[in-house]
Amino acid sequence: MINIYNCIIRKVNIKFKYKKSKGVLKIISNIKRLFIYLRTSVKLISLIVIGGLLIAGLVTFVYKPIYHVSLNGEFIGYAENRFSLQDKIKEYIDHGDGENMAFVNIDTLPEYKMCMLKKGIVPNDDEIFEIVKSTGTPYYKFYAITEDGEEKIYVATFEDAEKAVNSLKDKKSTNKEKLGILEKYETQMQTIVTSEEAVSKLYVEPVVKKTTTVASTGSVNTSRNLNKTSQKIPLGISFIQPVSGVITSRFGSRSLGTHSGIDIGVPTGTPVKAAASGTVTYSGYQGSYGYLIVVTHADGVQTYYAHNSKLLVSAGQTVAQGEVISYSGSSGRSTGPHLHLEVRVNGVAQNPQNYLY
Repeated sequence: MINIYNCIIRKVNIKFKYKKSKGVLKIISNIKRLFIYLRTSVKLISLIVIGGLLIAGLVTFVYKPIYHVSLNGEFIGYAENRFSLQDKIKEYIDHGDGENMAFVNIDTLPEYKMCMLKKGIVPNDDEIFEIVKSTGTPYYKFYAITEDGEEKIYVATFEDAEKAVNSLKDKKSTNKEKLGILEKYETQMQTIVTSEEAVSKLYVEPVVKKTTTVASTGSVNTSRNLNKTSQKIPLGISFIQPVSGVITSRFGSRSLGTHSGIDIGVPTGTPVKAAASGTVTYSGYQGSYGYLIVVTHADGVQTYYAHNSKLLVSAGQTVAQGEVISYSGSSGRSTGPHLHLEVRVNGVAQNPQNYLY
């Protein structure tokens, strides 16, 4: 029995070893076939790559990549460098390329399409740029100096305009308060001048108001004889205000001495009216009074109108109440434009505020 068992075991082992050996041989065979396939594939791929490189080299030798450019659907040329051309067009749109040019309006930009062309074809980037430029509308920036809102003259920069206006103000040009500056953007360029030329063309000589000196007759009492009690003396005359304004200095004693009247602050050139009807007994320049008019009324009553810029009546002339006899100013001893008004009775100065204001 033992011998039979051992015999069976040996047969089984021999059979197993045979099968195992056969499987290994099959695997080795498959690996060989795989290597053969890979080697064939590598050769084929290599041939394809080499062929592709040869074709690409031939195409590159004969052809080159370039951009087909069209505008509004119409072919305008070939561009070698699309991005460089685009940057150049954008710079032109943003700033233009001329003096005082602010920007350029271009409605339609070029379209680009990549293509391959024979190397003999020459790109025309510059010509394309000029074609695009020709479709644009340039806008120019400059500044207008205005007078009463009307454009008078044009300069290149705001600094030039400001310099001209300030210079005209310094020179006290008559139109200095009417001047303005306006920023302009237009498709047509105006004639540009320098700030010095603008001053020369816009300057208007100031008009100097000439005071009128009329002949004077009679006498004028300029004494400082005041009614210091400030009591009201009946005059039998009804006065009106010669000017309408604020009293800036009152009658009587003050730090600079005695004040024989009152001062009413008014701008130079304000019409001065006769406070009451009477006869002009003095019209002319009188020391610290400047240009002075004295009107004599009834019963020794007089009114004085001093520091005028212009006198309208002559001595000996009869004036009616409310008639304009002068224009206010700051002549004589004066710190600013105003009317100095006095009321005198027989030469003694009274407080005008007892009768008016």
